[in-house]
Amino acid sequence: MKHPIAPGLVIAAPRSSSGKTTLTLGLLRAFRRRGIAVRGLKCGPDYIDPAFHQVASGLPSLNLDAWAMEPALVAQLAANTAIGADLTLCEGLMGLFDGVPAPEGRSGSSADIAAAVGWPVLLVIDVSGQSQSAGAIVKGCASFDPRITIAGVILNKVGSERHRRLVTEAIARTGIPVLGSVPRDAEAHLPERHLGLVQAEETAGLEAILERMADLVEAHVDLDAIRQVAHVPVLKGSHSGLALKPPGQRIAMARDAAFSFVYPHHLAGWQKAGAEIVPFSPLADEAPSTDCDICWLPGGYPELHAETLSNATHFMAGLRHFAETKPVHGECGGYMTLGESLVDASGTEWPMAGLLGVKTSFAKRKMMLGYRDVTLEADGILGGKGTRLRGHEFHYATILDMGSDAPLVMARDAYGTLPAPSGSRRGHVTGSFFHVIAETDSGDDLGH
Repeated sequence: MKHPIAPGLVIAAPRSSSGKTTLTLGLLRAFRRRGIAVRGLKCGPDYIDPAFHQVASGLPSLNLDAWAMEPALVAQLAANTAIGADLTLCEGLMGLFDGVPAPEGRSGSSADIAAAVGWPVLLVIDVSGQSQSAGAIVKGCASFDPRITIAGVILNKVGSERHRRLVTEAIARTGIPVLGSVPRDAEAHLPERHLGLVQAEETAGLEAILERMADLVEAHVDLDAIRQVAHVPVLKGSHSGLALKPPGQRIAMARDAAFSFVYPHHLAGWQKAGAEIVPFSPLADEAPSTDCDICWLPGGYPELHAETLSNATHFMAGLRHFAETKPVHGECGGYMTLGESLVDASGTEWPMAGLLGVKTSFAKRKMMLGYRDVTLEADGILGGKGTRLRGHEFHYATILDMGSDAPLVMARDAYGTLPAPSGSRRGHVTGSFFHVIAETDSGDDLGH
């Protein structure tokens, strides 16, 4: 019998590269193979992992971000995701307590998500290169933040039975149970590229990889015990669950290998609010449907498809025609596509839509990464002038020339920088390198 609201856990670790993703995907697929309706979620602004969660579990996943979203929104989205499921598993980011300077509960850490929702933590420890010291790590994580509870530990990269026994006995002194011990396995990994994992839809042999992950989990993890330590999410305050108002009633949404970075919580929220998403593929030379009232170009990998996009004459002509009378917005890769030109990795400059003056380059690379707190400079599809939004920026492309367009927003990061102009707007067209996560209360200031 399904719970009205399913219990859940946050799967976290003391540091990055501990095996959170492998364990999460393995658990999602293993529970699914048992006929359990399990849903995945992702802490933080990662827009790639939820797609893997969906393939592994067969059910949609979404992001929960404690810096960009109010705690009530985080809890409401978690509860909405858990309705009708049997179990929810939320994959953490970086280390359990890693975040940015902010008031308690708003640092963006996995611990903040656990606290906002009331989920216990399943701690993944990479025990390669250590044994009894793992007990001290677990004890430290358990006592560091009184808001959260470590419900169990999974050991990863266990070298031998003797190694497992030494680590398990040390952790037993903390009173926290070890619920699994996973050996090293070189086959259970996912390919990566410059923005993280290769997207789920582009990963060759993904089903076989997921099955291998599930085999590992089923052989070495106590699935029944994990279900027993999960807790039902706790709602703290009321919230509509809508992070950003729908930008239109019928939204033409670019969707293919070049444009795929759109947060699932936006799509779900917009559709729940009555909006219709109408997908089209620029790589297939499709134009936005003229019966839509706005066009949205998400981020993705236009730098890997610059020649194809530049030569997609039907798409480009249709996009320009659409922009004559209706709003068009581009995020990150979509922003690059709306600009004058894009220089690919080989140094070749390809003409783009020319709807904004920005020129970008992937040949000259510099990583830009971090949260953004922005205020709109004019009315538009993202909100009225003065509306405050929080989002995230992650790209390697550089700006060669901003052109003469007016800025879209005044932006600052999470570390106290002074607001600076960012993005572009011209006529009905807007764009920026940041991905909007949620609208925020103007009184909800950053902590520095």
